[in-house]
Amino acid sequence: MNPPNSSHPGPDQALAKVLWSFADVLREDGASGTEYVEQLACLILLKLAHEQSQRPLNPVDVIGYDAWGEIRWTDSQSQLLRYEQTLDRLAVRPGNLGLLFRKAQNRVPDPAKLSRLIDLVDLYQWSEDDSTSRSAVFEALLARLTADPKTGAGQFFTPRPLVEAIVECVQPGVDDTIIDPACGTGGFLIKSFEYLVDHFPPGVTPAQRARLDQGAFFGTELVDTTARLATMNLVLHGVTRADAANSCITVGDALAQPPTQHATLVLTTPPFGRRSVIIGDAYAYYRPDFWTETGNRQLNFLQHVYSLLETDGRAAVVVPDNVLFEGGAGEQVRRRLLAACDVHTLLRLPAGVFYATGVKTNVLFFDKPAPQLDGRPSTKQLWVYDLRSHSSAPTKTSTLGSCDYEDFVSAYRPGRPRNDRVESPLFRSFSVEDLLARDRINLDLQVADPPDEPFAPVEPEADLHHMAQEIASELHSALEELNAVTEALRPYGIHGGRPDRDSAK
Repeated sequence: MNPPNSSHPGPDQALAKVLWSFADVLREDGASGTEYVEQLACLILLKLAHEQSQRPLNPVDVIGYDAWGEIRWTDSQSQLLRYEQTLDRLAVRPGNLGLLFRKAQNRVPDPAKLSRLIDLVDLYQWSEDDSTSRSAVFEALLARLTADPKTGAGQFFTPRPLVEAIVECVQPGVDDTIIDPACGTGGFLIKSFEYLVDHFPPGVTPAQRARLDQGAFFGTELVDTTARLATMNLVLHGVTRADAANSCITVGDALAQPPTQHATLVLTTPPFGRRSVIIGDAYAYYRPDFWTETGNRQLNFLQHVYSLLETDGRAAVVVPDNVLFEGGAGEQVRRRLLAACDVHTLLRLPAGVFYATGVKTNVLFFDKPAPQLDGRPSTKQLWVYDLRSHSSAPTKTSTLGSCDYEDFVSAYRPGRPRNDRVESPLFRSFSVEDLLARDRINLDLQVADPPDEPFAPVEPEADLHHMAQEIASELHSALEELNAVTEALRPYGIHGGRPDRDSAK
């Protein structure tokens, strides 16, 4: 969901603004923006469960007791203790409830401020039949968190207009199994679900409907806090239920081992940067299903996405520029990807689409057909759309909106044969023979090149530009790994002086 573009925000946006303004108050107590939104997610879930248990028709007892009532109507001096006891109690629950509260801690040590935050959450009816309004509030909070330069949370949030454009192109169906192996706050899963709701076909069987509730959407997220935000986001959007026995989201390292579950559709924005960290050890992944061993996470994720896909599955993966031109392992991965998959579309995005404005990114679309019996590459033509030449390229104070992707979606021609596509100044096709003939199979393609000189030699300035991009990617990687280390050290109870449950076991 995208916040409405209006000079007069509705009640949902107004509430999001009020809720976010309280984050500045809590900064004085050392709570980060991410920790604040995490705290809101816990309180919102408790309030939502209370409302569902109190409705006159079809009440649902999500938690098993009125946790919100016990906290809400306790005197302010006792609320903090009752709230922390509730977090401990729910953390051991199975399924979504356990994921929503696992390792959750109270980040509001001041009883008066916690009481005020509870009052703010109580202002809103979170269980309205229309999930759009409640999800809009949470999406707006996530958007504010992402835009806050103090949090570094942009790594978890793919801009929703870009997500919408990608989903429109790939057209999720009722029989798809959709996986995001680096799901962040769940944007791709949510937008795929909303697309299915808006394009629900006639004649869907009861088995297909049941599968949409339990077996269609899955994600993996490395960081507990972000997985909690993703699960809350999915609950508020109606993708899953808070009391679901099996969670859509798995917490862990998606690259650690070959997949046990496969997808017909993979949509993902892997973390930027080069290394993958297990606390105390940095290494390049070795997996028997990978084509090559490398410490570059995007190259590893590309290999992982290939392993995730069933035959005839399809994927859209956001990658930084260095994946398109890097030598060594990069060349091997590109060669194998062109051979094993139909790599049919590359959307070139301008700098500024993501919060790491120094990194230019792309969206790589490919399908996984059955192996070619004649040994020829599965890729025939790669169509490249250059959004970097778009007149609405983002600046430091603006981002691309949904309308900025309309021309690309139209040129992509979703659901139609790719031979219906038409070249234009921004959209051009390259044959696989020409791609394989390029030095290092460089896919850093320029649509604006003259047709009779498609592969001009790389100039020294371009090399410097690529080096600068890699440096920016490395710096972002270091920030991301520091965030992971901070998350891993959280069990020592630095916040609020209360030891984490896991450290006491």
